[in-house]
Amino acid sequence: MKHSKVIDLLNSTKTLHEVTAKGWVRTFRNNQFIALNDGSTIHNIQCVVDFENTPDETLKRITTGAAICVTGTLAESRGAGQKVEIQVTKLEILGDSDAEKFPMQPKKHSLEFLRENAHLRVRTNAFGAIMRVRSTLAFAVHQYFQEKGFFYVNTPIITGSDAEGAGEMFQVTSLPIDGSAPRNEDGSINYKEDFFGKQTNLTVSGQLEGETFAMALGQIYTFGPTFRAENSNTSRHLAEFWMIEPEVAFNDLADNMDLAEDFIKYVIKYTVEKCGDDLKFLENRLLEEEKSKPQADRSEMTLLEKLSFVLDNNFKRVSYTEAIDILKDSTPNKKKKFQYIINEWGADLQSEHERFLVEKHFKCPVILFDYPAKIKAFYMRLNDNTEPGKETVRAMDILFPGIGEIVGGSQREERYDVLVEKMKALEIDEEELWWYLDTRRFGSAVHSGFGLGFERLVLFVTGMGNIRDVIPFPRTPQNAEF
Repeated sequence: MKHSKVIDLLNSTKTLHEVTAKGWVRTFRNNQFIALNDGSTIHNIQCVVDFENTPDETLKRITTGAAICVTGTLAESRGAGQKVEIQVTKLEILGDSDAEKFPMQPKKHSLEFLRENAHLRVRTNAFGAIMRVRSTLAFAVHQYFQEKGFFYVNTPIITGSDAEGAGEMFQVTSLPIDGSAPRNEDGSINYKEDFFGKQTNLTVSGQLEGETFAMALGQIYTFGPTFRAENSNTSRHLAEFWMIEPEVAFNDLADNMDLAEDFIKYVIKYTVEKCGDDLKFLENRLLEEEKSKPQADRSEMTLLEKLSFVLDNNFKRVSYTEAIDILKDSTPNKKKKFQYIINEWGADLQSEHERFLVEKHFKCPVILFDYPAKIKAFYMRLNDNTEPGKETVRAMDILFPGIGEIVGGSQREERYDVLVEKMKALEIDEEELWWYLDTRRFGSAVHSGFGLGFERLVLFVTGMGNIRDVIPFPRTPQNAEF
């Protein structure tokens, strides 16, 4: 008999018929009541065993973590907390689980312990919920862009270019690393002998390649893994993470802001509608966690209120210059409460400044735009008529409550001469990016795009505090387990 998903059984309006369910035992109490979960929902289905007619040998094998198959009658439940239950007539153990050794016992575990058991943590309620939300968000990303007529482009994971000019990249090589790699006359490594005939790295962004496709297909998006060799052990950084990067021909900065705001609202709304039970569970988990914090450190909004806050408010658009003036005059800046004091125009904003603007000053999501050219990447369009020393670029960042920056984007520099000058000033090799410059030589046009770190979005939607808890197997400094 084909087995049914637990979610379908719990939503069933038809009772008193025979069903089969397969899943993993969450708890087994009084030798009678099994809480069975198959991952399709956060809720378990209660399976009632006729223990008097079940061999002792079988009852002993019904342990937390064991995989089982039950067949029986789906009936209205007599107990509280569930509408239906399965009155078991047949039970088969599919896979035993040693109760003494199984790490995911039904009790509260620390997040650190769960990270050490990332291969099993998805069997807990919290991580089952997080990963279902992640999956739904990923689907919503594709659905949004496909509905809008965007084309999905797969940009290279191995690349010879550094899109950000950050330099913090993982090198890819087939050369031996024991010192015997071929050398040039000056002693440097001869990469012409390497697999690709040049020095290559794991990508930090698919943007530059994405731009070339936007200049032919009109509007494209990428959604794939990116890598940063940043030795950063914070709750907001990963060495491997997923990026969503749309690029649109003929879009200026205002169009880019409109697209980003509409996109974010769409995927959050879709996920709130599809993952109600999981989000409610994560909201309650967060409320419990916050009880141990001092009142001042607790969030002013519950998780679902925070999500509604983003959906219900227009994002406030504020120039970098205006934001600097607000921050300079703010109480925490004057009283030196900020870790990084804002003294002058040109400062690179930190997370504490971004959160102040969103959570305390404007009390809504904020889009900052027109940043100083000195603190932004070479490909961002230089604004006309800016005073020397105060040049700005058509950049934008979207700031969210509790998280700070969630999106970074810009109108791209479409003028060949200006782009070449900027590359020279930053000592970026024109020969290395000849193909990128070609898009400015042949049919160049205004175009814009942005990048959204997918894990930052999942972090916001789930209410989790550490980015390592919203990706299946986190990659961080000194950690590539599993």
